[in-house]
Amino acid sequence: MVPKGKLIIIGGAINTGSFAETQFGLPENMNFFERGILKRITTESLRDTQSRFEIITTASLMPEKVGEEYIKAYAQLDVHNVGVLNITNREEANSDENYERIKAAEVIIFTGGDQLRLSSIFGGTKIHQILLEKYRNEPVVIAGTSAGAAASSKNMIYQGSSKDALLKGEVKITGGLGFIDDVIVDTHFVQRGRIGRLLYAAASNPGILGIGLGEDTGLFISDGHIMEAIGSGMVILVDGRNMADTNLTDVEMGQPVSIKNMVVHVMCDGDVYDLTDHSLVIHHPKVIPIS
Repeated sequence: MVPKGKLIIIGGAINTGSFAETQFGLPENMNFFERGILKRITTESLRDTQSRFEIITTASLMPEKVGEEYIKAYAQLDVHNVGVLNITNREEANSDENYERIKAAEVIIFTGGDQLRLSSIFGGTKIHQILLEKYRNEPVVIAGTSAGAAASSKNMIYQGSSKDALLKGEVKITGGLGFIDDVIVDTHFVQRGRIGRLLYAAASNPGILGIGLGEDTGLFISDGHIMEAIGSGMVILVDGRNMADTNLTDVEMGQPVSIKNMVVHVMCDGDVYDLTDHSLVIHHPKVIPIS
């Protein structure tokens, strides 16, 4: 079944959505807002600036601050129908009031923080179910930055040192919110040197495509399988389908893992990857000569 919803996953620190994770200030970054990812989220929604937005700050340790900054940022984009939901436990994730708010929303954004809070609080609840139903059956936009992006897939990395990622057992994986299958997402990817985490994840299940989202960068996913890179940085794809060999099952816990023949792609703004046939089309922008 092709989902009717759109999914936008962002690597964090978008000079906006991960406000609490950066030292960027709002005013000096409005040029990025206007041409960037927050604007794209808005224009992809059903009623553009008139759409109903709900910001879910559950993952954040500073939910009030993050929620306030989102409201300010969207006000700069002339979006004013914005609510903030700081759902802190499973009882709240099953409440009728919160359920109705999500049911009425046309754009739902998960902020950064701790993705394990998202999976453990929302997994299997009424809100989780209505989110999945809306994504499958309605033209909703669901977006996530940092932890919100990591939790978007069926498989989710929730822990693992970057420098020790290729030691057996270092990378911890659990179930995410399941908007998209057959991928696993890591964030702040380039800046925090997390290539080892995706290599390990892909080696442990080569049928899953690893997606590493750089900061200020995301993927716009339509029809459940067309992934367009957006933003100012890079998206790294780790494809293990043709992996020739690994010693993952032979070495002891804590020992280095060997991997043979792992394929890596790099995407930038405008490039498109199709999860169905695993094809990548690179966008070649026109160079305007200086006269």
